[in-house]
Amino acid sequence: MRIAHLIMVHKNPAQVERLLLALAHDGADCYLHLDLKADPRAFEHLARLPNVHFTPRRFFVRWASYRFTQAIVECTRDILATGIGYEFINLLSGQDYPLRPAAEVHAFLAAHRGQSFMAFEPENSPWWQHAVSRVEQYHTTYYRFPGQYRLQALVNGLLPKRRFPLPYTLYGGPDGSWWTISAECAAYLVQFLDTHPQLQRFSRFTWGSDEFLPATVLLNSPYRHCIINENYRYIDWSAGGANPRVLTAADFQPLARAPKLYARKFDIEHDAHILDRIDRELLRRQPPEPVYSAA
Repeated sequence: MRIAHLIMVHKNPAQVERLLLALAHDGADCYLHLDLKADPRAFEHLARLPNVHFTPRRFFVRWASYRFTQAIVECTRDILATGIGYEFINLLSGQDYPLRPAAEVHAFLAAHRGQSFMAFEPENSPWWQHAVSRVEQYHTTYYRFPGQYRLQALVNGLLPKRRFPLPYTLYGGPDGSWWTISAECAAYLVQFLDTHPQLQRFSRFTWGSDEFLPATVLLNSPYRHCIINENYRYIDWSAGGANPRVLTAADFQPLARAPKLYARKFDIEHDAHILDRIDRELLRRQPPEPVYSAA
């Protein structure tokens, strides 16, 4: 069995290198999407690691805009176009880290061939009571121009609520951005968006579409019965706000007890000791020394 890790990266090349070393496995390839705003010279040494590749295209990503979803979909397309027989595509960020050794992750996925793992809530859930504004209102995060949010407020005050362009039940959730899906699901997602350009046009004026658009497409598809409502990520939203809390050494025990495969988010500039402890006690290895230096 072979899996592809698609890793969305925008900073911290040393932390990304550490993630790649933790993911290393004979049955895995890692594809790095480097945000077009990032300096590629700081990351180019990572391509010397075994089974590590940069995606052939880079996208300018704006947080919470459809640009992020678009980058994920297009990079997924590029992975599928390699012709390599991947059974899963696993979406990560450069601030994720595994909580189980790579061999255990691969054994788990090998036992669940044909299934996909996403975290989602239906449109009548408490999360959607707030998040529905992402769909019903116009958002200009895809663009950048003076006065855009003033114009956004004016438009939303004058125009009626928007409606999702397809007669679909909406699915999504705060952890919906990150998933592990079968290659068949991935191909369906890419093809569906290709054949429904109205959905792409609609999504350019949404907020946080990465948290609901892939789930909505796939859970209204013939593959819905193969999708498990669990993405096996540990993510702590206890601080409130639009971003999860940065995990530190104080979080080790909850991480160790969690029945998850990955966690986010980490920042070695804030606390690298948590990754040291995960390496020693959960991944059962010594914290790695950098294999290559950016210098």
